[in-house]
Amino acid sequence: MKYFIGNWKMFGVPRSISILNKINLFISKDRNRKKYRVIVTPPYTLLETFSKKFKNKKIFIGSQNCYQKDHYSSNTAAISPYMIKKVGAKLTLIGHSDNRAEGDTDEIIKNKVIFALKNNLKIVFCIGENKKQKKNKQTLSVLKNQLTKVLEKKFKTNNLIVAYEPIWSIGTGKIPNQDELLITTLHIKKTLKNIFGKKTPPVIYGGSVDGGNVQKFKKIKEIDGFLIGGASKDSKKFIDIIKNYYR
Repeated sequence: MKYFIGNWKMFGVPRSISILNKINLFISKDRNRKKYRVIVTPPYTLLETFSKKFKNKKIFIGSQNCYQKDHYSSNTAAISPYMIKKVGAKLTLIGHSDNRAEGDTDEIIKNKVIFALKNNLKIVFCIGENKKQKKNKQTLSVLKNQLTKVLEKKFKTNNLIVAYEPIWSIGTGKIPNQDELLITTLHIKKTLKNIFGKKTPPVIYGGSVDGGNVQKFKKIKEIDGFLIGGASKDSKKFIDIIKNYYR
């Protein structure tokens, strides 16, 4: 199973559902539809509307983040995994570089993972190195630390996806070359095997993915899918990524 996950970030109003309607129509007619799963994470304001609309459709709806406590609390503007689950969402991103930059520590991220799993939400756990770390050849050690400080063997791997998103690539149009991405992906999978044993979660790639470069990523069989930013906000661009992957 391959994953095509769209992260809308701060984008979308109710009428933006037309984008997903077009993607859903494409999936329903695509002969390759059983080979992949499409997930889209709109902002919190659209979670309930979109979750209800696509409850029995070809698109799964997820959240872009969640709070580090469960159920209800007195934290203004916070949204817990429990609340996300109750509006019908199936998944949440955790550990995205945007949230790490805003102060999410490994401890905070781990608490988010624990409570998301408690509420049976699937998690896309994001990891990645910045430009300075890459330049200093720290990529592999940074990724290993991000994984081992948060993930534990007791966590359910069937509810976990790991997304490698090099921070220097997000929104820049720059992507890792094939050799270094293969090495990095294998390193992530080896680290996950050391944590979980034989049954490890899928590993997907995110960072400037588009319809033009997706076939380059396709050559790396170890990549189990993609976390897609800007291109996911446009139905044609998102559909082109799926089409070109299976071309």
